[in-house]
Amino acid sequence: MAAKTMEYVQAVNEALREELDRDERVFIMGEDVTHLGSPYKTCEGLCADYGKQRVFNTPISEIAITGVGLGAAVTGMRPVCELMYVDFAACAMDQIANQIAKIKYMFGGKAVVPLVIKTQQGGYVRQAAQHSQSLEAWFMHTPGLKVVMPSCAADAKGLMKTAIRDDNPVIFIDHKELYNLPGEVPEGEYLIPFGKADIKKAGTDVTVIATSLMVVKALSVAEKLSKEGLSVEVVDPRTLVPLDRETLTESVQKTGRAVVVHEANRTCGIGAELAAMLAEDAFGYLEAPIQRVAAQQCPVPYSKTLEDAMLPGEEDIEAAVRKVMEY
Repeated sequence: MAAKTMEYVQAVNEALREELDRDERVFIMGEDVTHLGSPYKTCEGLCADYGKQRVFNTPISEIAITGVGLGAAVTGMRPVCELMYVDFAACAMDQIANQIAKIKYMFGGKAVVPLVIKTQQGGYVRQAAQHSQSLEAWFMHTPGLKVVMPSCAADAKGLMKTAIRDDNPVIFIDHKELYNLPGEVPEGEYLIPFGKADIKKAGTDVTVIATSLMVVKALSVAEKLSKEGLSVEVVDPRTLVPLDRETLTESVQKTGRAVVVHEANRTCGIGAELAAMLAEDAFGYLEAPIQRVAAQQCPVPYSKTLEDAMLPGEEDIEAAVRKVMEY
């Protein structure tokens, strides 16, 4: 399939355009999605092209955005709800966790909720404690939600299109630092199925399972270590719910060593769940204890020096890889 180069933000925008064209039930709502094109420009130009009936601003109320989205979804529409920052999902967790996630179960499958909650998270941009969190574990813990975390432009487009067509609520989480990252995106219609991990770099010595921006950092480390003769396999789950348990396990069974990397706080982060899963499925293959790389257990600081110390970096990934290779 032919491909073209575009930035991550452009890939998301293209996916939204294609789905607005394809299905008149799709609409986008959120704070500053019209003239501003959303805070990170993923909706740029959409209101001008599709009108305020299909791309419109809302009040500054996350609970209102998600509540309207839920009502629209259960009555036949396919809304994309933009939450400016994932941190603000805390304001809407009653709607998200107690209503959106549970409606299908509570009505015996008779009600479907084709709703996408589109948001962005992560640090490294000096936005301090209330605008820099990584909260994917909150949603992964809640039955009924699908959780998507792309790491490149091609995945962002293919997964967004799949999310909009899914009949279940999807939490679609971008990372702010990925938006300007260029990448090859297939031309024409394509979707990426949920629950299918991607081996971003094949290797034989150690498996690094990473998510979102951490995939980029892991690939950089893998390239550096390859010059020393160390073969690092980098695997991106792409979706945390559903999770491709088979691909992750097979990779670790092949290499015998595992490092799990995520940006969120270490305690009860997704790395704990992935490590437990690997201990269950691949314990007999492990040649070293599983290592986790994550943020320190504290709020994200505003200070550049403190934020860099608190969040995981390439040096932390490299140290974890070298540690498992000592065994």
